[in-house]
Amino acid sequence: MMNGPVSDGVIVDDSSSNSASSSVAAVSLSRYESQKQRDWSSFLQYLERHQPPLALPQCSSAHVLEFLQYLDQFGKTKVHVTGCPFFGLPLPPAPCPCPLRQAWGSLDALVGRLRAAFEVNGGHRDTNPFAAHAVRLYLREVRNFQSKARGVCYDKKRKKPQPPPAGHKATLPADHQ
Repeated sequence: MMNGPVSDGVIVDDSSSNSASSSVAAVSLSRYESQKQRDWSSFLQYLERHQPPLALPQCSSAHVLEFLQYLDQFGKTKVHVTGCPFFGLPLPPAPCPCPLRQAWGSLDALVGRLRAAFEVNGGHRDTNPFAAHAVRLYLREVRNFQSKARGVCYDKKRKKPQPPPAGHKATLPADHQ
């Protein structure tokens, strides 16, 4: 039930009964902040369902790695196994039974959001399990294996120099004209 007008997807409550209480609009979150909250909720839910259930202070990098591996079952990226005839081909010519996994880029972004969420939710930077060396190594191994298995290069792309704006003539020093 709406209490007031809607502005940019935010409901403004204008049903306050006295003048001392002011109406406060709900703050709409950025896409990043919304995703960070969803990821954090998913991780906390994972910890609750873990056998035995874990409290956040008990969480280690090993639990983060378990969570990342658990997420593979929901992946959408075909990653060819070593014995597959399409191993190393970016565009395989036919279907194969290789598993779907989380793409490296998705995992990397997820870990970054969870690292930030851990600190926003009261965790200390020096005990952040998402920033642990083991997690960084795991991400590097996933990236390297997926690049080989899919024939995809994950090298950082260098920025191309921008051409001068249209209508702008480059001026050369007098000795170069």
